[in-house]
Amino acid sequence: MSSTLARRLRPRSAALAIVGVVVLGACGGGGSSEDTATDVSFGDGVLSSTLPGPTTTLPAPEVMPLTGLPIEDAEAAVRPAMAAKIDNHPKARPQSGLNTADIVYEENVEQLTRFAAVFHSAIPKEVGPIRSGRTQDISILTPYINPLFVWSGGNAKTTALIRKSTLVDLSASVAYKQGGYRRESSRKAPHNLYADPAAIYKLTPQGATRPPQQFEYRGASDAMPSSATASAGSLISMDGVKVTWLWSSTDGNYMRSQDKDKHMDADGSQVNAKNVVVLFVAYKPSKADPRSPEAQTIGEGEAWVYTNGSLVKGKWSRTKETDVIAITDAAGAAIKLTPGRTWVEFPRVGKALDVPAGSDPTKLKFP
Repeated sequence: MSSTLARRLRPRSAALAIVGVVVLGACGGGGSSEDTATDVSFGDGVLSSTLPGPTTTLPAPEVMPLTGLPIEDAEAAVRPAMAAKIDNHPKARPQSGLNTADIVYEENVEQLTRFAAVFHSAIPKEVGPIRSGRTQDISILTPYINPLFVWSGGNAKTTALIRKSTLVDLSASVAYKQGGYRRESSRKAPHNLYADPAAIYKLTPQGATRPPQQFEYRGASDAMPSSATASAGSLISMDGVKVTWLWSSTDGNYMRSQDKDKHMDADGSQVNAKNVVVLFVAYKPSKADPRSPEAQTIGEGEAWVYTNGSLVKGKWSRTKETDVIAITDAAGAAIKLTPGRTWVEFPRVGKALDVPAGSDPTKLKFP
């Protein structure tokens, strides 16, 4: 281990009791998969010497924080979230782990998109391909309260900003020698870096704890709001990627396609989610790299929420980075999601089209 890394990390033999001390934050969303690792432990390996950011304590959750589903694993309910930057270059497909993530954010990068996949309820055997971070990841992920950040690295300015943030830096430069990453020989760099979530969790810093809820969920007695309209899904023009989400009443999920092809996970299943939340945002050049677009997620804008075969339109709003993004309908009430996994899309303003129920999506043009 290098002397620099040795100064930044220190060993700890006792298992970490996750109750905890955490960063000031806000409120969580969902998921599970059959492709999960078993007996995931955390906090008993090499850890960061300090937990970034101010701390406070969260009470035990009543449901899984990021899905709204019942708690089946008490230890999983209180562990910290892990957020991984996943490649969406054509040579990176199919990706591993997307159908295990509780919440996935799709963000524009340089003429393409990348995913910030947040894992908590279930942990896949591997995640990838892993790529570099962006300054917009700080704003998007700060509400999770010290999430373990899995990324390949970044330019000097971006790296410095991420390391100053409350994200826990577990990049390849930190965790590769600790077994957190590997290179896949059947793929070519830079699309061949994979993370081992079980190994990453062993590097959890002391004091890290569960994330707050990011969304509100409908209970068994909650009806859909009166403003909901039947919808078959959405067509979204991201930078360099045409995204289609279509409702499957058979599966009770929204099914994802990219550029006319079904978007498949490496496990052979089509990428899917219980909810698709479309948040229209402005993009500005990143101060760390003017070539890189940065989603502006502080402020407010239009929001479309696809859930249970319906579309509910409203707005999103957020005052500061530690706040979760509030999503409300025309009456100002929180738009509640179906318990389960959620995808959040960050298209540019005007770059999504609703697919009315009963219409043929192939006859519609992307915006």
